Amino acid sequence: MELRKLEREEHNITRALWESVFAEDTEAFLDYYYQIKTRDNEVYVIDEDEKIRAMLQLNPYRVQIEDRKFHLHYIIAVATEAKYRGRGMMRKLLLQAMEAMYRKKEPFTFLMPAAEAIYLPYDFRFVYNQIQMKLTGKECDSKYEVRDAKEVDAGKLAAFSRKLISGSYQVYAIHSKAYYETMLLEQRSEHGNVKMVYCGRKLVGIFAYDKEEELSIREPLFLDGYEEAFLQAVYEMVEDESKEVQCIGMMKGLQEAIEKCGRKKSSTVEERPMIMARILHLDTFLRTLKTVDQQPLQCSFAMIDPLLVQNNRIVKMQYRPDLDEMLVRDTEDSDGVLTIDAFTSFVFGYRTIADIAKDDGVILTEKLIEELKKIKLLKHVFLNEIV
Repeated sequence: MELRKLEREEHNITRALWESVFAEDTEAFLDYYYQIKTRDNEVYVIDEDEKIRAMLQLNPYRVQIEDRKFHLHYIIAVATEAKYRGRGMMRKLLLQAMEAMYRKKEPFTFLMPAAEAIYLPYDFRFVYNQIQMKLTGKECDSKYEVRDAKEVDAGKLAAFSRKLISGSYQVYAIHSKAYYETMLLEQRSEHGNVKMVYCGRKLVGIFAYDKEEELSIREPLFLDGYEEAFLQAVYEMVEDESKEVQCIGMMKGLQEAIEKCGRKKSSTVEERPMIMARILHLDTFLRTLKTVDQQPLQCSFAMIDPLLVQNNRIVKMQYRPDLDEMLVRDTEDSDGVLTIDAFTSFVFGYRTIADIAKDDGVILTEKLIEELKKIKLLKHVFLNEIV
């Protein structure tokens, strides 16, 4: 058994394993993926019997965390050939990839799990619930123009989405021009595209869509007050006010606005746990944190990380309004003990202090509890990346 990182020109040799494990993916999608996404991603494999038997791929994303930008990696295509499963290959690949990302001081990594239980032993925890909504379109006055985006529109799409997302979320993938150039290719590989919706000459909304089996809409972004434009665009695509369309990756404000404008009875909403994250380089992650209303903060705790042992230390966090970022350093005096998984759930607002206090290995003194309450939790997350 040999674990290795492939050279860029070797990435394509993993396609056969992908096709055997993820049989639901189409040839057109894989053509897109192996022509575009593997140009700049990282691929780890395990060879046995002179053939690749397991793989893990890391796709790069530029991610905003509060007021800082980072190059992070999204974990995808964790796969093992059927007859080689149960030999610990996935564990070896995950640990190798996590160590590599730690060395690059990446604050966290993220993935969309096939099942939550697979990644819990590696201290991944859910950090993002995706709003999924089935709704019906509505025929409106024809004051809105809806058209497919072209490559030349990528910059306009990026500027529009940044304006909406940056004002509402703390953690999100940065929607750059290159991001949308890639999205256009991805959607077209699934018989779709990106729609642009105009009111006169004003761009008021955008959304991605695919038509592999039936129409599905992804990440609709609309200016406040233009919810009707979205409903008209949906109607124009199906020409039936009774046909439900699946929309995933909705912004909370758009979902609520659609319901308020009279579509509550013709829609169903689900918040589905979608993205799990794992803190990697603890110091880098802690330095991204802010306090509520810039309150002074000072506390120390022992961090327990069973997999990235470099994180096993007693850490002191300090913040004052005159500082540019959280100060983080080693210390000898501890106000309590936190585990890496419990801290992840807490700091992303997924579980409360009272919840994590019940976890094995967590010890919280009154002082530590009061200081942790000052942290501005990363509750507002928008990560809809799927490849």
